[in-house]
Amino acid sequence: MIRDKSITIKEGGVRLDAALLLHFPTSTRAFVREAVEAGGVLVDGRRAAKGLKLRGGETIDVRSLAEASDNTVAPDPSVDAPCVFEDGSLLAYDKPAGMPVQPLKRSELGTLMNGVVVRHPECIPLGDRPLLAGAVHRIDADTSGLVLVARTAEAFEGLRGQFAAQTVEKTYLALVEGTVAVGGTLENDLVHDPTLPFCRMIDVHHNRLTRAQCEGLKPLHAVTNFRPVEFISTETEEQTLLEVTIFTGVTHQIRAQLAIAGMHIVNDRLYGAFAVENMTGHRLHALAAKFRHPVSGEQMDVRTPYPRWAAAFGRR
Repeated sequence: MIRDKSITIKEGGVRLDAALLLHFPTSTRAFVREAVEAGGVLVDGRRAAKGLKLRGGETIDVRSLAEASDNTVAPDPSVDAPCVFEDGSLLAYDKPAGMPVQPLKRSELGTLMNGVVVRHPECIPLGDRPLLAGAVHRIDADTSGLVLVARTAEAFEGLRGQFAAQTVEKTYLALVEGTVAVGGTLENDLVHDPTLPFCRMIDVHHNRLTRAQCEGLKPLHAVTNFRPVEFISTETEEQTLLEVTIFTGVTHQIRAQLAIAGMHIVNDRLYGAFAVENMTGHRLHALAAKFRHPVSGEQMDVRTPYPRWAAAFGRR
């Protein structure tokens, strides 16, 4: 953390944010923006906008400016997620629905990794993305279930290698609208919908995008296997519990592919499901993962309990 530093800018025509990065290269653009907006940087004793163009000769006082090394997950003792497996190299958590896996900035609290680093500070420096703190994969905030976290650099590299090689078999439970009589395999080339300001995945080959909108998109091939497990039928609705298996890990893969195939996950309104009164989130749960232990090489099958919403199917 850079504190209580003063510099004088001799050259004119330079933006404030660029000047700060030039003099403090251990910081980042995001941290410069954050410091300026918070009043941690003064120009001739006054607050200024990050895009201010300097005339030359100004004195810049840096009260507080974070460095890249400060970009770590902050401990949050209030976060408590069940740990379903632990050894000297590896942790596995059953993340509740509604809880993000990681913070998006270092000041954010309430995520799974904020709670993990309280009890396991050795995870903080691990991995190539500081705010993942050793988590080797992610699931959506509203998806509950299994998240694997490395405790050592060796374990992180070993697990990330298996995810990259698509040898980790991940099993999910998905509750979908309607009756699904038979299982099958879904294959799509998924991309972020470029017409939306938020993340929603579509099939690059089957959509209403123009040729110009498709240019520059980089589709990711996703393969999803599913089979019906149980059914529920009432006077007003029918639902099917699916067991879903994937080896690929494309953003929103299961949600998008099931919806494309006409099987909407219950209450997943982003992908076209009907809204369910008094229900938050969608009915998708990361149940289990099969992989090789990153240190011992032992075949692992780590599982979480069934979520509460599966109790209607006799699953606990």
